[in-house]
Amino acid sequence: MTKNILKSAFIISAAFVFFSFDLPEGWFKAGDKPQSYDMGIDKGAGQDGKNTATIKSIEPKIKGFGTLMQNCLPDKYIGKRVRMSGFLKTKDVSGWSGFWLRVDQSNTTEILSFDNMHDGAKDRSVKGTTDWTKYEIVLDIPAAASNLAYGALLSGTGQVWFDNIKFEIVDNTVPVTGKEWDTKIPQNEPANLDFEK
Repeated sequence: MTKNILKSAFIISAAFVFFSFDLPEGWFKAGDKPQSYDMGIDKGAGQDGKNTATIKSIEPKIKGFGTLMQNCLPDKYIGKRVRMSGFLKTKDVSGWSGFWLRVDQSNTTEILSFDNMHDGAKDRSVKGTTDWTKYEIVLDIPAAASNLAYGALLSGTGQVWFDNIKFEIVDNTVPVTGKEWDTKIPQNEPANLDFEK
């Protein structure tokens, strides 16, 4: 009996190790329940047969989320409007998933702007099972910015794959998608001085 239990435990742990994903270089796990997810590179599972990142639940019920993320300096984007785009695919997502981008302020815990595709004016988060789709987040990067934090997240159970993330500077005609805390980037020149618009 004990031998059978030990043998079963070994097979389960070996299977978990076999199916565990390696973290991609420069990325790390976070969230309020990161231990409830396996995160990393899913080799050959991308749109073009190349590698893609994934977050997969490893518990039957999860109240919380896990994210695979990065931080970077905002220097080249200061005073600009930035679009973060990427492709995302889901399977059996019970809660919601999506990309997220946060702009942090130096020497404080204040957030200057934020979008996770879920908590803004419009819920654009991804649920259930979906094929590869392109999503975008657009935020202003004010002068007080000290850090950009970003990634993809999964809340609840299921699996999400994401790939081909890009950052590009866009002009002010592209509307922002997330929350801003009265820290919009300055206009290029004085405007509407006669208040007719």
